[in-house]
Amino acid sequence: MTLFASQIVDGLADGAIYASLALALVFSYRSTGIVNFAQGEMAMLSAYLVWQLMAWGLPLIPAVLVSIVVSFIAGTLLYASIVKPLSHASLLTVVSVLIGLYLALNSLAGFIWTYTIKPLPSLFPKAHLQFGSFSVSAETAGIIVVVGLVLLLLYLLFETTKVGLAMRGAASTPDSAVLVGVSVPVMLLIGWGIAAALGALSGILVAPRVFLNPTMMFGVIIYAFAAATLGGFDSIVGAVVGGLLVGVVENLVGTYVPWIGPDLKIIVALVLIFGTLLIKPDGLFGRKKVVRL
Repeated sequence: MTLFASQIVDGLADGAIYASLALALVFSYRSTGIVNFAQGEMAMLSAYLVWQLMAWGLPLIPAVLVSIVVSFIAGTLLYASIVKPLSHASLLTVVSVLIGLYLALNSLAGFIWTYTIKPLPSLFPKAHLQFGSFSVSAETAGIIVVVGLVLLLLYLLFETTKVGLAMRGAASTPDSAVLVGVSVPVMLLIGWGIAAALGALSGILVAPRVFLNPTMMFGVIIYAFAAATLGGFDSIVGAVVGGLLVGVVENLVGTYVPWIGPDLKIIVALVLIFGTLLIKPDGLFGRKKVVRL
């Protein structure tokens, strides 16, 4: 029973990371209808930026904050320079450009920092919290708390601020938003900036668990795609629930299904993606699009 509970908690911690990256995918998709295939590589570069700032002498926490701010700015620049000009391009063109961006960012990281694995310290101490006979690492608990706080901040942003309400309007009904004075391009710019910042958080949280290298986000982005697909690409709540479910399921399957084990857990993500697309393409919380003829 202790093993089962431990796998559930670890799965929630992994799922929180998947949820943060899935949120980034959902933010970019909801605002422009474009899935950012390079989101994982942007997160990886954010983690490398933390490592580089620390190598230059900056402490961990300030380095993380600087990286998240820089990632936000990079996300806005990406929207302005690449995404916005593609707004009227064909789907094939958009996918090709974003996959090209994915490859370019991966190669850039390898060129600058090489492909040698680098350690990135965790934001949390190497300690365990004891609850009777059950213990959980401070890192696992910290990841869950940090992502929970980020979700709370996002909720407050969208529910209690004018900017958040304007972003919701620009994403759901842009024509109506323009009529009430909302600058839709600016809101979309902010949306992609927030997506990049959320991706940066994901990369910074996952790097200490897998070690820093240019390919570290490959598996994580697949799990994040599974989370967004399962929850619904147009649902923020769905991204969170989907991420937590994916994290718990892949941990339990990796532990209790012998032929899968820890090395083949990624099969779980692929099965969830294909199964969701076949059974409920809009996801658990996705909204069906109604087209009037």
